[in-house]
Amino acid sequence: MSSKQQVLDMVEAGLFNQPRKSEDDLRNLVKSVACIVDNTISDLVIEDIAREIESKQGIKIGLGAIVDGAKFKPWLDDVKPEIDPFYWKRYEKLLLKNGLPRDVITGTDIVTDKILGRLGNPKEYFPWDRRGMVVGHVQSGKTLNYTSLICKAADAGYRLIIVVAGIHNNLRNQTQIRIDEGFIGRDTGKSSDKKNGNAKHVIGVGHFDSNRTPVSLTNTSRDFNKPTASTNTSEIDSYRVPVVLVIKKNHRTLENLLEWLKDNSARGDREMIDQPMLLIDDEADNASINTKYSDKLVTKINGQIRDLLKMFHRSCYVGYTATPFANIFIDPDENHDVYKEDLFPKDFIIGLDAPTNYFGPKKIFIDGLPDDEEPIWLRSIYDNEDLLPIKHQIDHEIPQLPGTLMFALRTFLLSRAIRNLRGQSSSHCSMLVNASRFTRVQSQLKNRLHENLEKIQNALRINSSSINALKDPEIKALFDVWEVEFKDTEFSWGEIQETIFDGIASAKVVEVNSRANGLDYSDTGNRGQTVIAVGGFSLSRGLTLEGLTVTWFLRNTMMYDTLMQMGRWFGYRDKYEDLCRIWMPDEAIEWYSFIANATEELHEEIKTMEQARATPEDFGLAVRSHPASLLVTAKNKMGSGCEVTTLVGLSNQFIETAKVSIDSKELNANLAIAKKLIFNLEKAAFKIKDTQWGLLLSDVPIQYIDEFLAGWSNTPESVITETTPVRSYLSARKEDELALWDLLIPSLQKGDVDDTLGVDIIPTNRSINLDDLKDGYMSFSGKKMRIASRGIEKAGVDPIKAQVAEDSYDKNGNYPDSIYRQVRDKPLFILHFVKPMAPKGKEGDTRVSLIPTLPVVAWGISLPVSKKASEKVAYIVNTQRYKELYGEDDIDEEYEAELNG
Repeated sequence: MSSKQQVLDMVEAGLFNQPRKSEDDLRNLVKSVACIVDNTISDLVIEDIAREIESKQGIKIGLGAIVDGAKFKPWLDDVKPEIDPFYWKRYEKLLLKNGLPRDVITGTDIVTDKILGRLGNPKEYFPWDRRGMVVGHVQSGKTLNYTSLICKAADAGYRLIIVVAGIHNNLRNQTQIRIDEGFIGRDTGKSSDKKNGNAKHVIGVGHFDSNRTPVSLTNTSRDFNKPTASTNTSEIDSYRVPVVLVIKKNHRTLENLLEWLKDNSARGDREMIDQPMLLIDDEADNASINTKYSDKLVTKINGQIRDLLKMFHRSCYVGYTATPFANIFIDPDENHDVYKEDLFPKDFIIGLDAPTNYFGPKKIFIDGLPDDEEPIWLRSIYDNEDLLPIKHQIDHEIPQLPGTLMFALRTFLLSRAIRNLRGQSSSHCSMLVNASRFTRVQSQLKNRLHENLEKIQNALRINSSSINALKDPEIKALFDVWEVEFKDTEFSWGEIQETIFDGIASAKVVEVNSRANGLDYSDTGNRGQTVIAVGGFSLSRGLTLEGLTVTWFLRNTMMYDTLMQMGRWFGYRDKYEDLCRIWMPDEAIEWYSFIANATEELHEEIKTMEQARATPEDFGLAVRSHPASLLVTAKNKMGSGCEVTTLVGLSNQFIETAKVSIDSKELNANLAIAKKLIFNLEKAAFKIKDTQWGLLLSDVPIQYIDEFLAGWSNTPESVITETTPVRSYLSARKEDELALWDLLIPSLQKGDVDDTLGVDIIPTNRSINLDDLKDGYMSFSGKKMRIASRGIEKAGVDPIKAQVAEDSYDKNGNYPDSIYRQVRDKPLFILHFVKPMAPKGKEGDTRVSLIPTLPVVAWGISLPVSKKASEKVAYIVNTQRYKELYGEDDIDEEYEAELNG
């Protein structure tokens, strides 16, 4: 460990649970510690240490929100005096040693106490059964959270803990390692031979206190099997220490565990099933759900988890997920009783807040996609079809790499060089390439990347020190990428060129799938690894790529919640967030943006329901009726080729026609009804106010809106704006809640005035997805699956109410539109007049000729909270048509292999 790191660790340990120090006091403390550790440490390094601590002190984590079942009775506070927090205090010390910010550790302590208090009380000996769910964020620290919960549950008296850790071996092994480090304190993959009472191979928390070591019936190299478990049970001494298993979510593994437990009981050994048992279901939306319409093995796993819970007299199930749209909440059958869903979290749902430094979906796909500006971190893949189509067969050949993948590779190598110059040479740095479901194709990608990486390394080895280095085409290509992506960083090209070869000389390409796993970050010295990981399903869920900086992601875009789980680029990128880049097709960017918005809304819904003292059943129903769930529901029954009727609630929702037809007859018809609407409003002498958003009319009677919707020609691709169910919802409220409307016609502040609609406005501009044009429609989304600009739902809201909503949200001025919807007095109708444009850089594409040359009409509606919120409208989805529009999900060959064995 370097002297700098040693000083940093010592100062942070001394500051834990202490009042925050002033700038001068902090620097004096660092200096005094530095004198003890190494008196040659410079003032510059001391200042760097102080700034790093100050930066960490600014990182916070919220306390989340809780929706409790009606029968919840608190118990934890009553027994707290009797609990010795041995396992938790060890883990807390490890988190501090690993550099986790103090406020994040404190927040985790508080949140996991809340979760523990909702489990069954292990000191109560009558039978109980608790079911709950923790909704986190992808790659945000769910493992840390449930490891903390495991430690606290063990302290409270739970003696059997089962972690069901994903459906592939990589994730199970990774989770076992983390449980070894954070809870067990010993490397379970090595011999547990003991000497002088202390186990060998102590790791993690074991370094603080190696007593009371839990017994593990699985290890880092082997999943559960009956012979090994039977051998290891000799270590169990009347459950004076906890017993833990980390198993794969696989029907054979679960079957073995169930049989072993039954065999023990049949032999009269009922001590194990008499223990209070905690089951942690990681990625609870994946394979645990009872789909009923999908793979029979998935449903089998669901049944096995339920059977496992039934084996114990006192059991608690806690599912962890980042995608709460999963159909653990959703069943396409409208008559299904959600209250009796087999693994439904009937007792509690807890929404976790991500720390403020979390690099997640909201930051990347909402905040990082500013209106009419270039994305911050996202880049488009537009050149893959000839070389590597999204849809390809197992025998597909890849003679060379697409240009965007080569650009991404060079970006990654440059990012490694910049990170080294920033003093991060000891940190790992990774690139992810996820582009095929087939391991054979993944192998080809690995080989092509290896060949190109060697070319670049050889060029740098020979010519990087030359004054004519830029005459080398490989070095010139790196320079060109630097100018586009990293010219504004703090280092000149000269500094990059001088150091880049040393930084990337050991870079390697590895394959990560069921056939090969070259990902091993432990095999390194003082220098962090530089890894380009190529894979598919194994890289799609749970697996952490250390220091992930650049991603090239080319996958099917209609995987919905699974698509979000594929986002390995989410997480924490301290000191190199500005270097991160993600390449994906425009359509995938649109879907990620859509899902990110929907997931953010659900997290807000948990907070709203907590305040309203709602129950988990209420939340389950809210998820099922959310407009976004329409897509999940239809996908669930896609193979059946029938019509699915889905009930959707439009209370407190925003809908818009982000997709419209390019058929000239339909465009003209919609223009005609828009002009008629404006003409009728002017004829009725409504006052038009010029606002920052455009022209605003107040107190417009609903009949004007309804007449417009009745004449609107909706393209089938815009599922949620099908006018029949929308008009049905409005009609039920036309006499009271929705009688009067605000009506907005958006207009830019600068540009050419257009009077086509009958009023003078400056039409908004929106880029479209060129791929959609061949199917007869266009998506106005650009890359956000939204036509409206952020903040537009504030139009018409009372300024005082808007200010109150913003103050209560308190997220540094970056407010979601949903907060204004919640304080609206009247609904808002938005009549868009939009000029469609080709995406930047694609103006010369042959498909541009299909874009209408004149502005076209679209619309949106922002609906306030309804007092009749329980009333929902019926959307009918023809699954055959749905399949034609969106295609079917690709299932990785690895997924099928893991699920089957």
